[in-house]
Amino acid sequence: MARRNHGFTLIELLITVAIVGVLASVAMPLAEMSAQRTKEQELRHSLQQIREAIDAYKRAADEKRVATSVDQSGYPPNLNVLANGVKDAKDPAGKVKIYFMRRIPRDPFAPDTITAAEDTWGLRSYESPPDAPKPGKDVYDVHSLSPDKGLNGVPYEEW
Repeated sequence: MARRNHGFTLIELLITVAIVGVLASVAMPLAEMSAQRTKEQELRHSLQQIREAIDAYKRAADEKRVATSVDQSGYPPNLNVLANGVKDAKDPAGKVKIYFMRRIPRDPFAPDTITAAEDTWGLRSYESPPDAPKPGKDVYDVHSLSPDKGLNGVPYEEW
């Protein structure tokens, strides 16, 4: 009686490699989409944080807790003010500071990690029209500088 060798034939190995290749080609786009979705969630959260801090600064200015001059809109002059804090104008000793954020988050779609976090955002001043945001002497709103579109088809700079 002839003894048969146990092992895989070349055809069995090729079929296995082909199946693994098909599965990998299906999984890669799903992994890329998942990574993009995670970045989009981070972008939404960062925009919400910064916008809430800008609104809190404006409320503090309206309550006269932040010193402003007549020609100022009451919005922060830059993003750093939100994290570095401002002196409370209602504190008689002038030692209390108001902080609106712990730190400025980075735009998750910023191409490099060397740029300072506050420089990764596009700024819109109060005097700037909504359809053509431009920086100015204050920060009314922020937007992503990424030219890409989200999974929903809306460009990130319009979020």
